[in-house]
Amino acid sequence: MRIVVVGASGNVGTSVLAALAADSDVESVVGIARRRPQLEVPKTKWVAADVAADELTPHFRDADAVIHLAWAIQPSRDQQTLRRINVEGSARVFEAVAGADVPVLVYASSVGAYSEGPKDRAVDESWPARGIPTSFYARHKAEVESLLDEFEARHERIRVVRLRPGLIFKREAASEIRRYFAGPLLPSRLVRDHLIPVVPDVPRLRFQAVHADDVAQAYRLALKADVRGAFNIASEPVLDPAQLADLLGARRVKVPAGVLRGAAAATWRLRLQPTPPGWVDMALAVPIMDTSRARTELGWKPAFSSADALLELLDGIRTSRGFPTPPLDPSSGGPMRSRELATGVGGRP
Repeated sequence: MRIVVVGASGNVGTSVLAALAADSDVESVVGIARRRPQLEVPKTKWVAADVAADELTPHFRDADAVIHLAWAIQPSRDQQTLRRINVEGSARVFEAVAGADVPVLVYASSVGAYSEGPKDRAVDESWPARGIPTSFYARHKAEVESLLDEFEARHERIRVVRLRPGLIFKREAASEIRRYFAGPLLPSRLVRDHLIPVVPDVPRLRFQAVHADDVAQAYRLALKADVRGAFNIASEPVLDPAQLADLLGARRVKVPAGVLRGAAAATWRLRLQPTPPGWVDMALAVPIMDTSRARTELGWKPAFSSADALLELLDGIRTSRGFPTPPLDPSSGGPMRSRELATGVGGRP
């Protein structure tokens, strides 16, 4: 198989490249990234291309499958740029897949695509995927899923799979995740379990996480199984305030959802951190996912628990871990995180 991975230099992309390199059925991989990384991966040839601007079809020709992972989280204060990359860029990827006559497309959706749903039971992939209106991330994920519905109807010969994972963590992505979500003012060395004294006990604060390497295996399996449609991807257990308190050795403090959202909104407006309050809305709204389909039809079995993945992330933030790709490089924020501060904390690319 010859596989093209779009957005190959990030958290999930680097894990996907490693999973494909270890698969004897994969002969070669083209890793597409906006900025060419220094990272060398067996079987992988890097190509620099921007999904929002560059011609993609030539890179897709003769491919057996395209995995589309490219997505922008920042600059959170520039909605026009984010939509151009996430929505319009995805549409360009889909049309290039059709133009190059690629038989398989696997797309990185998310739990964030789902409409508000239950936290006390798990829902399957038939739950509505219309997003959470106050979250740009959820809106974009839902909009791209609609584009993909239309694409599937027009191109029935192309086998389309979409994966909807929960929060995705690994140690090597820690610097990127800290930069994208916490910003330059978080002291990394204080991010350790015994120094986190309290966990906010917020109604509906229940979420699912998964290790990036396990997500990568789901992508690899989706290439090889004769399946179509959506697959929920998440590890056990579901993480809630009680689980987090036990995991971190912290105590729970009851906090109304409005207070948590207000704090997120205030600190974002003051440019103390780069994450708008829509992320809180999405976290509290999206349902718990049933992953039975991935386990039975793909044969997917995660090697890491959700707790393992979270603890890896925290350790990675504390030790400023990263990877030799532009998104994951710990030095991307600049000396003393000066480059992050210069962007206005989520204000410019």
